Amino acid sequence: MTREAETLKKLLLKIEQRTASVGIIGLGYVGLPLVLEFIRAGFVVRGLDLDDRKVSLLKQGKSYIKHIPAEKIRAMNRTKRFVPTTDFSQIERTDCIVICVPTPLNEHREPDISYVIETTKTISRYLRSGHLVILESTTYPGTTDEDMRPILEKAGLKAGKDFFLAFSPEREDPNNPHFSTSTIPKVVGGHTPACLRVARTLYDTIIVRTVPVSSTQVAEASKLLENIYRAVNIALVNELKMCFERMGINVWEVINASKTKPFGFQPFYPGPGLGGHCIPIDPFYLTWKAREFDFSTRFIELAGEINASMPYYVVEKVIESLNQKGKSIKGARILVLGLAYKKDIDDVRESPSLKLITLLQQKGAKVDYNDPHVPRTHKMREYDLNMASVPLTQRNLKKYDCVLISTDHSSYDYRFIVKNSALVVDTRNATGKMRSAKIIRA
Repeated sequence: MTREAETLKKLLLKIEQRTASVGIIGLGYVGLPLVLEFIRAGFVVRGLDLDDRKVSLLKQGKSYIKHIPAEKIRAMNRTKRFVPTTDFSQIERTDCIVICVPTPLNEHREPDISYVIETTKTISRYLRSGHLVILESTTYPGTTDEDMRPILEKAGLKAGKDFFLAFSPEREDPNNPHFSTSTIPKVVGGHTPACLRVARTLYDTIIVRTVPVSSTQVAEASKLLENIYRAVNIALVNELKMCFERMGINVWEVINASKTKPFGFQPFYPGPGLGGHCIPIDPFYLTWKAREFDFSTRFIELAGEINASMPYYVVEKVIESLNQKGKSIKGARILVLGLAYKKDIDDVRESPSLKLITLLQQKGAKVDYNDPHVPRTHKMREYDLNMASVPLTQRNLKKYDCVLISTDHSSYDYRFIVKNSALVVDTRNATGKMRSAKIIRA
């Protein structure tokens, strides 16, 4: 048996016997659910993060993600198989390393993979024969093989022979009642067939079904396609919303009618803009990479322009609606309902509400927000609003010139809101079939 075959066999056996140690780098919305699944499967897991606060909370049995209850963290701690730490030298004590770090855009809307590169450099200092390294962070095709692999191989080890390298895109959908980390099929691509085999074996211990593909580039591209597909279709219904509004047609009624067709149609819904870490960002990763091949992704870029314009459209609707009531946007008191990017979660990454608040403030409005899941704003790369959620009471509602529904949380009593508000601008059709002169759909 060759040295490479012996290395592969040894790691496969450790994974199958649950004696392999798993390291998860990045304990956010992707990394922490993975920790829970690997602990449940019987592995020792080291959770690594630069954020002292997260590590401290986990050690105390507390959760910082709404849809992950603290009891799950406490149960995980009771197994004595979870080690949360900011000490990255713990990588030496792992066999399988999964990278779940942010991949944002920079100020020029270009990919920023600095977190991936810095993490890879850190791993390279502790890399040894038999290690498995998997990237889950969304990125452009070629990142794993062209950007990460040379850094990891600088120490003299070769991917596919001495260590194993793979990409498997995360498919998290926070607070989805129908699918969780373990029940969502997992696409996996390896640098070599051996890399694919060992990565697939690891995920087979926690995921209902793994979907092997021929390369890391195919796996990277599959993630982009999934979210570009959504971004383009959302842009389509956003454009139709604006078109149908001029015609006096309710776009939500049109969509509800169309989705009764049992084939050839999937409903997408308009809104005040795109939110979350994936859909507003992923298309730009492909458009940027496509330029390297002298290719213009015009369709994707047009969708991006439409979706990026939606907060401006909503603000114009607010201004127009206030004008019809004899009020100016300057000095108007506006309450934004919902700070999270989608209903019933506490994730504000890329939330259109942040852009709406900023635009309204720039117009001179006095803006507050309410979100039962986000009690305070925190400093982010682009925003530092320094705001706290105001109570949603009858007395408070009557203070505002306009209530802007940006996120349609299930806990909101929309009849109560409409009854006690002077004006409601609804971007999510949260008020449904309610009929009131107070309601403006945007």
